[in-house]
Amino acid sequence: MAVQWAGLSPELLLTVDRDGGERLCAQLEGQLRDAIRSGRLQAGERLPSSRELARVLGLSRGLVQDCYAQLQAEGYLVTRVGSATRVAACAQVEPPPAAPPPHARPRLIADFRHGVPDLASFPLADWLWATREAARTMPTAEFDYGDPRGSSALREVVAGYLRRVRGAAADPARTVVCSGYAQGLSLTLRALARGGVRVVAYEDPGGPATATAAAEASGLTAVPVPVDEAGVDVRALDATGARAVIVTPAHQWPRGVVLAPARRHELIEWAERRDAYVIEDDYDAEFRYDREPVGALQGLAADRVISIGTVSKSLAPALRLGWLLCPPALTEPLTDLKRIADRGSPALDQLALARLIESGRYDRHLRRMRTTYSARRTALVSSLAQHAPAVRLSGLAAGFHAVAHLPSGVEERAVVAEARDRGVGLYGMSACRSSGAASPDRLVLGFGDVTERAIVEGIAAVADLLGGVSP
Repeated sequence: MAVQWAGLSPELLLTVDRDGGERLCAQLEGQLRDAIRSGRLQAGERLPSSRELARVLGLSRGLVQDCYAQLQAEGYLVTRVGSATRVAACAQVEPPPAAPPPHARPRLIADFRHGVPDLASFPLADWLWATREAARTMPTAEFDYGDPRGSSALREVVAGYLRRVRGAAADPARTVVCSGYAQGLSLTLRALARGGVRVVAYEDPGGPATATAAAEASGLTAVPVPVDEAGVDVRALDATGARAVIVTPAHQWPRGVVLAPARRHELIEWAERRDAYVIEDDYDAEFRYDREPVGALQGLAADRVISIGTVSKSLAPALRLGWLLCPPALTEPLTDLKRIADRGSPALDQLALARLIESGRYDRHLRRMRTTYSARRTALVSSLAQHAPAVRLSGLAAGFHAVAHLPSGVEERAVVAEARDRGVGLYGMSACRSSGAASPDRLVLGFGDVTERAIVEGIAAVADLLGGVSP
């Protein structure tokens, strides 16, 4: 699409060779023809005024006007009285190769994607207010590169919030703002690799693709450790020889279990004995329904736990904002790595998030979303009870996904494939297992970004695939 300029004349890269044998006007005409034919100048695109182009190239205005007139006569340019000179609509002889069409997500009756919040409920009005407030009060010094740990205002607010809501031992001086969980994990593993760690463990089932990719990029070996009803198996972890482990203690991904109190203490004892670190992904901690809140593991051992939090689930993934609560020994290495990576996250977004949290609007949004997700959870439970009662659900006490235990004879991969043909997006547990095995047959049903109506219609559409009977 042609660039639409308002006011000032657009810039255009052209050169002339005064020492060459070709006339200057012919050089200018040739370069403009080539730019139009090749698609560098698109149909409808505005050219600089003859006065401005003459000034930039050090030519007479009359020469540029003659060039424009010649190209207009040839059909390359169009001019109108009182309007700018533009590339003619039919002048592009050699159109540039078309960009491949973006990968469009097919329209589905219901898409039970997991890990995605309700994107339509993003508090846009509150975010615009917070951004305006941040910009209005932003000191001039904040426009500089600043502290690679992040804005001191956001670190103060986040630390206070995590102490209040998550029971974390949060210190602004040992908090590093990052661009979401992926960067936080990458920085953490690199810092650990610098300190001599060679093996990192991760929960199984969990996020094998994410953990393995991040470990390999940091020069580490990633090994799976099984998870049972009490959380990560610490004895199995001890047998791996790892000196770091990635866990989701508040709401294990994807099984949904909570790390039991005894296991918490056992895990911390392992870290102290092995001179190891626990990487806590504080996943889905904001959304709980049938249980008391569970505090952050970091609050029990701030010197052994690196806690990673983000607003990807509470607000939206697109914000790319998160934080690391760093042990004292890792604060400086993580700060140095953050400086090398990008010199710090965007300042205005950080200040906007700080204003959102300290104004109480962030808490208000979370309360509203708990009500929304609770209603969707109820719709999912009710729909399965009605249409496929043989399916058992687990992991529903928090977050916005559930694990569906398929009845005997119902195969995960077949269900996923056939449901897609019916316009319903279902996702298997096999992608969460290090082995990729589809047995035992499970589905991970996300209900964060799917409406109650779509949940009901989607489950009804695939009821027979789940061992039930379609209406």
